[in-house]
Amino acid sequence: MRIPSKAELAPVYASIVLENLSRSYPYHLVHLVKGEQDVRPATQLYPAFHTSYDWHSCVHMHWLGVELLRSGLESEALRTRLNENLEAAKLQVEAEYLLSHPIFERPYGWAWAARLAASAEAFGREGDADAKRWSAALSPLSEAVFGNARKWSTSINHPVRHGVHSNTAFGISWLMSAAKELGRTADSAVLKAAALRLFRADRDWAGRWELSGQDFLSAGLSEVDLMSRVLSATDFSVWFEAFLPEPEDVVRLAVVTDKSDAQMVHLDGLNLSRAGALYRISSALGDQQLRESADLLLSHGLEAVATDEFASSHWLASFAWDALLSR
Repeated sequence: MRIPSKAELAPVYASIVLENLSRSYPYHLVHLVKGEQDVRPATQLYPAFHTSYDWHSCVHMHWLGVELLRSGLESEALRTRLNENLEAAKLQVEAEYLLSHPIFERPYGWAWAARLAASAEAFGREGDADAKRWSAALSPLSEAVFGNARKWSTSINHPVRHGVHSNTAFGISWLMSAAKELGRTADSAVLKAAALRLFRADRDWAGRWELSGQDFLSAGLSEVDLMSRVLSATDFSVWFEAFLPEPEDVVRLAVVTDKSDAQMVHLDGLNLSRAGALYRISSALGDQQLRESADLLLSHGLEAVATDEFASSHWLASFAWDALLSR
């Protein structure tokens, strides 16, 4: 089993990003209409993030674009497109939309927006002049995201445990990590407190009931991934044994039988997101067997990324790159 390097995949994935950021339709518009004045096209509602099928996929395709350039890839076409989209006036409109629609894209889209901001800031610190500009332009969006996230995370009584966009553990994980990277220590602390309050006492995850037919996240591994970030190494090891005594239940390959089905292909993403989570968890536990399971899932998942099916191509590469970074 040979897993391609990031250097091999970077130009391939750059082409995927460029195709996505150039493709306005089909677009899945999620927008609350209170009156006729609210009926507007996505280009007006989301001037920066109106391609790649939906808002959150467009956001994480921008994250992938930034990360590809950070990896050393030279692509003027990709850099030009990011400069066009990550522009202050456009991102101000995006921030205002999130503030006026405080449950829009909660928490999945928020998490990717926070990761985008963190990646741009890190790239800027590394000396990239364009990234410094992107980071400054993304600041209002970050403020909106974390303002919404503070209110949400302190008011949750019951976490969402589905393996889709509404999953609470996945959202908190990446919001909290991005907050740390952005130096938002108060926001990171609030999110950590929510994670401990919601998940610290969990035991005996029924991994045998994973997966559901359109999951792209493992609800169990998302929770484990989160707790690996908020507990000490010793406490996490004890918690893991009690929470997931039979981890083999959540590392099996998922198989997609219809690649044109936008919901069914979520399972290709599940293989990739499980791989990413398992790499991080295996590092926290020093567990080679979990890492080997991650390699198998990643190898299988990478085969699904290169496709002409827009149901897959508008998002899978982001999860593939995330798993490769975690590896």
